[in-house]
Amino acid sequence: MSEQPPAIRVSGVTKCFGDVTAVNNLDLEVPAGCLIGFLGPNGAGKTTTIRMIMSIIYADEGSVSVLGHSALDAKDRIGYLPEERGLYRRMRVRDLLRYIGRLKNLSRKDADRAAAAWLERLELPEALTRRCEELSKGQQQKVQFTAAVLHNPGLIVLDEPFSGLDPVNAALLSGVIRDLHSEGRTIVFSTHVLHQAELLCDRIFLIDRGVKLLDDNLAAIRERFRQRIVSVEVDGICSLPPIPGTRAEHVADQPGRIDLHLDERCDERTVMRATLDAVDVQSISRREPTLEEIFTSLVTEGATT
Repeated sequence: MSEQPPAIRVSGVTKCFGDVTAVNNLDLEVPAGCLIGFLGPNGAGKTTTIRMIMSIIYADEGSVSVLGHSALDAKDRIGYLPEERGLYRRMRVRDLLRYIGRLKNLSRKDADRAAAAWLERLELPEALTRRCEELSKGQQQKVQFTAAVLHNPGLIVLDEPFSGLDPVNAALLSGVIRDLHSEGRTIVFSTHVLHQAELLCDRIFLIDRGVKLLDDNLAAIRERFRQRIVSVEVDGICSLPPIPGTRAEHVADQPGRIDLHLDERCDERTVMRATLDAVDVQSISRREPTLEEIFTSLVTEGATT
């Protein structure tokens, strides 16, 4: 059986705005059926790349294909949630979603049925008869998400999907995204919420200043950046004496939290015993670097080269 072609292929793409190069000679392949997190600091080129993928703007150099075509030619198979609010404020939600569904070649009946089912799934059924301007930011985000998936697309592109959502509704949306992925949809989402990307994604793409820094599956990234860290929580007024074979790092926003980075020859149990003997420890555990730490390290390293 032949392998499926990538859902998205970006080849040698460059995009400039005046003297600013937003995206520089970028290559990206998104395998069919994967859930990829598209990460990068503000101004990295994420949204510019997504807009080129969606044929909203066009590359100065290189090529972009989506499901083997341009996004315009494949529009009925793509769902897109933009970062900006895109609702007609005075329209009622049912009318808006019916209009979006008709643009995606759904019948009026099918659009109404899908809209009601999705808003029920997103715990917002009462919004159907309300005007968009009457909804909170989080409720508007749910309506926009519904508009993106109403027509049952195979490829879903989400730009900051958790914007405006409180933790409870962010968890709800995470579950929906996970369900869509398990159904075989290809999902691309750009986010600043790195722990959400770490929980959801099977692949990570990291861009900074228009240049690709990282593009791999999450398991391979964890293996590549594997470190042994002993995380210690002590009384805030205590100081930890040097432990041989370790580099201590105080966690800035967590007083009393110290991360001990172990060198290759250092034994974890020895370090833990030495730490317990040296100070009054409230908690101690072994961990691996988080995606946020890997992200920060790569972006900082890129900024200094």
